[in-house]
Amino acid sequence: MSQVNVLAVASEVFPLIKTGGLADVTGALPLALAAEGVRSVTMVPGYPTVLAALKGAEVVWRFPDLFGAPARLLRGKASGLEVLAVDAPHLFDRPGNPYAGPDGRDWPDNALRFAGLARAAADVARGCLPSFVPEIVHAHDWQAGLTSAFLHYGGERRPGTVMTIHNLAFQGSFPRDVLGPIGLPPNAWSIDGVEFHGSVSYLKAGLALSDRITTVSPTYAAEIRSAEGGMGFDGLLRARSRVLFGILNGIDDGIWNPATDPLIAANFDARRMVRRGINKQAVQDRFGLARSPDALLLGVVSRLSWQKGLDLLLDALGPILDLGVQLAVIGTGERALEEGFRAAAEANRGRVGCVIGYDEGLAHQLQAGVDALVVPSRFEPCGLTQLCALRYGAIPVVARVGGLADTIVDANEAAIGTGGGTGVQFAPGMLMSGIERTVALWRQPEVWSRLRRNAMRGDVSWRRPAAHYAALYRELIDARAR
Repeated sequence: MSQVNVLAVASEVFPLIKTGGLADVTGALPLALAAEGVRSVTMVPGYPTVLAALKGAEVVWRFPDLFGAPARLLRGKASGLEVLAVDAPHLFDRPGNPYAGPDGRDWPDNALRFAGLARAAADVARGCLPSFVPEIVHAHDWQAGLTSAFLHYGGERRPGTVMTIHNLAFQGSFPRDVLGPIGLPPNAWSIDGVEFHGSVSYLKAGLALSDRITTVSPTYAAEIRSAEGGMGFDGLLRARSRVLFGILNGIDDGIWNPATDPLIAANFDARRMVRRGINKQAVQDRFGLARSPDALLLGVVSRLSWQKGLDLLLDALGPILDLGVQLAVIGTGERALEEGFRAAAEANRGRVGCVIGYDEGLAHQLQAGVDALVVPSRFEPCGLTQLCALRYGAIPVVARVGGLADTIVDANEAAIGTGGGTGVQFAPGMLMSGIERTVALWRQPEVWSRLRRNAMRGDVSWRRPAAHYAALYRELIDARAR
């Protein structure tokens, strides 16, 4: 089996820079692909945290002018990843969030910033680095979407291109007048190019001009081809359905491993479940909840947003607490939801606790200690939090949408009767019914223990997804050779 060289292009990669699940994917997938004979080099903007992690990196290319000033391409290694960092201080040397300023508003030059990332990727794709000439360029989300456009309109030899949609809601739309400054020709402004409802859409560029499109679950791949789930792109995605594939995400099961995790109070596995109770107590203490081993402890690790359905959880909180349930929440996002959960914690001391913000270690501890993890999303491309929950024996309680539907086996009567089930699914908007079913299962200790064993026994790693991606890459290489 010959090696395949892949250039992955992304705006964030764990552990160098992370705001959400995209970074987890781009950080773990290259390591899993190595077992499939794929060398994946990840290109990422040279944010301060990235450059700090790449101490000793070598300069391998220089850009005389990358949208406003000279820039360099640095090559180095970090956490087992091969990394190319676009060192362009005028674009990326900024504190905090990679997409927004301290006021929470998007950086006004994001169009140029991520055009710079894509332009650098296109140069590497065309062979500016003789030591690494990729056969595939794999772009992730809108921030990398222009890569395929630069290659398509460049009129030169190019590798195969793959675009992955992590969330169709984020589309990278900018005014038409950015077309000239980012260096695309006038004919790129067309229904078959980057134009989308009167704007330049970087996501549209990737969807229209890449050889293959993937998204992060089979169900989401179907949902986005519908008028309800397509967010304006359903027609394009239906037209390109033959090159659209749903490949489930995985998680790094070395990092997310309750038997060895250094970030939790007590290590455990399916044969040492009694030690899991130590973690439940640690969560109750950290979130100011009453120490009650018999209370069903629900957890949330999420961006606090309308998409994630956390307003539904707030609205149902009174009836949920009436069932004797406790709730621990970690998240950050929409101000109204942050304030809502703070107020709920203040009004229900001992029963509701929240940490506004994101803490990687605390996320591990919560997964290890809660009895169930609730994910009431209105739509969910894949979701990673429920995969972590399975690994740690926290029963996922999820809306039946997208990747949540694909990764959780509902513990209905038939599944329970045959010893199956790994969680609870509920129809979108029917959160309370899902919570009530979860409480009923919690009150049946033997059934609950079986669900927990089933959950922890499943394979949520990147092994199978990586094999699917490797096969996709090789199929595309073969197709382009014919």
